[in-house]
Amino acid sequence: MSGERAVIDPLTQASVTIAWVILLNKPFYPLYVWYLAGNGVIASLATLIAAPFYLAIPLIAHRSSLAARVALPVIGTLDTLFETKLFGQGSGTELLFAACIMLAALSFRDQERWWQRGVAVLVFGVFVISRSFAASPLYHWSEHDLAAFFNLNTFAAASLMTFIALRYAGSRDRGT
Repeated sequence: MSGERAVIDPLTQASVTIAWVILLNKPFYPLYVWYLAGNGVIASLATLIAAPFYLAIPLIAHRSSLAARVALPVIGTLDTLFETKLFGQGSGTELLFAACIMLAALSFRDQERWWQRGVAVLVFGVFVISRSFAASPLYHWSEHDLAAFFNLNTFAAASLMTFIALRYAGSRDRGT
């Protein structure tokens, strides 16, 4: 099978779709920050560092569906940890850990439950590290800007989790 592209099953295709949605939204994040807070745009450009990792997921999916489905919540977790360190706990970025847990819950087949459990524990462990050991953020916001940024990230997390629920609906039934 060397050099051939595997057919992507529905469950993996759901993960690939989520990766594309996150990737395509990454460039707009600094614009949202600029519009809502008026500053912090340069700092928010650092969030684009994760873009190549999300881009890798569709490429990985053609080689290994399991690797792609593991990669999405793991990359999301590391991206969320980075953004939390960048902007601070008060920015609401930690809410995106919930989307990563949701991905861990939905991305695996019944026979992959140990992968599912492992990814879920990893996401939770990184969340605990983020909550327990986060030093001061790399970028400091005014209280007013922080409130706007928290609202942005709350809306982003809720929107992403809704899209995940809609996209994964029925995928497990056909992804065996």
